[in-house]
Amino acid sequence: MKDEMLVEWVGFPGHDGDVIEAYSARPLGRERRPGVVVLHHAPGLDPWCKEVVRAFASEGYAAVAPHLYHRRGPGHWADVAAAARADGVGVSMPNEQVMGDLEGAARYLRAQPGSNGKVGVIGFCSGGRQSFLAACDVPSLDAAVDCWGGSVLPQEPDPLRPNGPTHGVIHRAPDMTVPLLGIFGNDDANPDVAQVDETQRVLTELGKEFEFHRYDGAGHAFFTTDKPNYRQEQAVDGWAKVFAFYDKHLRQE
Repeated sequence: MKDEMLVEWVGFPGHDGDVIEAYSARPLGRERRPGVVVLHHAPGLDPWCKEVVRAFASEGYAAVAPHLYHRRGPGHWADVAAAARADGVGVSMPNEQVMGDLEGAARYLRAQPGSNGKVGVIGFCSGGRQSFLAACDVPSLDAAVDCWGGSVLPQEPDPLRPNGPTHGVIHRAPDMTVPLLGIFGNDDANPDVAQVDETQRVLTELGKEFEFHRYDGAGHAFFTTDKPNYRQEQAVDGWAKVFAFYDKHLRQE
């Protein structure tokens, strides 16, 4: 059957050799396939993020979502995520640690049966910011997708999120070597339209390979089918853009 896939929890070495827990799905056919690392959003590795992993597998990709909060210990994903977020994303998921876990996930995918050797990354919310950084920091990747990644630009301190990211990662843009796709809602507050404009300006001036798509009537997290933020029309078009981008950069030999 076309949609037959193997779905399982796996482990692989990540940052500092820590064994990373991850949710994995891949098709069972014999054709060569690319891989995609899915970086979950700030709420954690929730059912929707697992749905995304399976969706990639149904489209012919091997996909894996590392549990970026797993160092907080065992437990229900929501409890672990709540404990991590209480300390702030900047503390719970420091950039160096996430990049190390991401590189471990990419190595895992390349070692899978049927891999064509190409791996992309996609991230949502905080994961989008991490995907932007990965395009600058992990040159072994072949493509990166930033879905509404906030705090790519420096942010003013937020008293409601005292340990949230404020420094931004835009200063790393000169090091970007990986093609980048950006998906944004024009009703979002972080990143808002002006922030996306500035990011686009910087990447254009640097001559980087990227494409941004923006959607009216959509705010933050408008792909998430289990949240009120979901916008079907915009999400369907956005996913089409994602798969077209990956087909170009991950499937072509």
